[in-house]
Amino acid sequence: MGNPLTLDQIQNFKGKYPKQLWYLFFSEMWERFCFYGMRGMLVTFMVRQLMMKDDVANLQYGATQAFVYAFTFIGGLFADKILGYRKSLFWGGLLMIVGSIILAIDPKQFFFFGISFNIIGTGFFKPNISTIVGKLYKDDDNRRDAGFSLFYAGVNLGALIGGYICIAVANGAMFESLVPEELRWNVAFGFAALVMIISLLTFTRTQKSLGEIGLSPLADIKENKRKRYEYATYAGSLIVLPIIMTMVSHTEYTDIFMYTIGPCALIYLFYEMKNYSFSENKKLLAALVFIIFSIFFWAFFEQSGGSLNLFAANNLHETLLGVKLDPTGVNNSSNSFFVIVFAALVGIVWLWMSKKKIEPNTIVKFGLGFLFLAGGFYIFYYTQFFADADGKTSLNFFTFGWFIITFGELCLSPIGMSVMTKLSPQKLQAVIMGMWFLASAYGQYFAGILGANIATASENSTNLEKLIIYADGYKQLAIYALIAGVVMILISPLVKKLMQEVK
Repeated sequence: MGNPLTLDQIQNFKGKYPKQLWYLFFSEMWERFCFYGMRGMLVTFMVRQLMMKDDVANLQYGATQAFVYAFTFIGGLFADKILGYRKSLFWGGLLMIVGSIILAIDPKQFFFFGISFNIIGTGFFKPNISTIVGKLYKDDDNRRDAGFSLFYAGVNLGALIGGYICIAVANGAMFESLVPEELRWNVAFGFAALVMIISLLTFTRTQKSLGEIGLSPLADIKENKRKRYEYATYAGSLIVLPIIMTMVSHTEYTDIFMYTIGPCALIYLFYEMKNYSFSENKKLLAALVFIIFSIFFWAFFEQSGGSLNLFAANNLHETLLGVKLDPTGVNNSSNSFFVIVFAALVGIVWLWMSKKKIEPNTIVKFGLGFLFLAGGFYIFYYTQFFADADGKTSLNFFTFGWFIITFGELCLSPIGMSVMTKLSPQKLQAVIMGMWFLASAYGQYFAGILGANIATASENSTNLEKLIIYADGYKQLAIYALIAGVVMILISPLVKKLMQEVK
């Protein structure tokens, strides 16, 4: 192999993307297949196999997803202080493989046990791979946004394939003749385990090219002491498994957890801020504005895995542009499909606008994200006007709603990650990245509550009445998203001042 690459050699790459980005792209792609495959199955599995009521399944879904993202905050902290990004990533991947295998063996019996492994595993994996991507670039490298956009396409390629295949297999819409009916769910969960193994192998075989990026932050202390800290972290993450299992399966505990972790994270951030200059703190406050608004964005957007999943299963026809498809699979994967098709185009538009000096700043882009989100939910509301007497409506029109929302996501999510790394001082990067994911946790949590409210209102209704209640709920969300977008654009001059030289 020769000598490992230095950080300078990695960051002074020629061309548009560093080669390491491609390795991380594939590793993340398979991990997201696993994650989105699972996510797309949760609500349907709980309703159809565990016989939960719709509203309970929505709350359970919100709790599960909230923990996944809350753990990214904790996983980021441990990576920063003890494990380093690489070991953290490897450990997270292992836990996800174990969780998926448990679910493949007997999903009904071991549902919450398997899910708990996946929650902790994702917490160790997810924030750290994004941070490694940020480290491939110098602070002032304007190719960073393009890099995150490409990485984001990898995320979505995994989400597209996993989001469709897993639920389609489980529903019998795919490989129907190959998989016996009683094993459909086992095989669907088994897919998630298989791709996670590929993800981990990809990472371990290519990590040499990362030079010293992501190695242990404790390199300067004695090896046996360092090992003690590392083993304690591994042991600790296994010890909390039963606690997580209890909290996820009883959503009232999730409420307590969500009421405490957010304020604790804020207190920790304010405590850390005293070590930084006034100018750095202004940037951190700007980061907080983005973090708070993103909670609202994800609370609406994440109806996709909850209420929209049930809406797709009950109220959508099975043909998209004349092709017979699984409507739940389409709901899970169409957003990712549109991201892959249009992410590069949106990136090119930003670069072109930047050259012409007319690129909107990040806050305005965020505001635009909400306006697109409002448009998409208004389309979901409008599907009720295409419904037949059985309460089934157009999958084409529904998918068009996702097409609009995708542009909202492209205005917000890839640049959100990028701006977090730009606004935070070096030593606080993983904490801020963790808070960015923690905001997603709150988004997921509120998404579950919003979805449960819609489901409760539609209990004991006919399918047509259900459709109308769900559609009216989406109209409400469209109005809230519109208001948030307008507010964000109005406060943009103020936030721009806090951001100082950061674009």
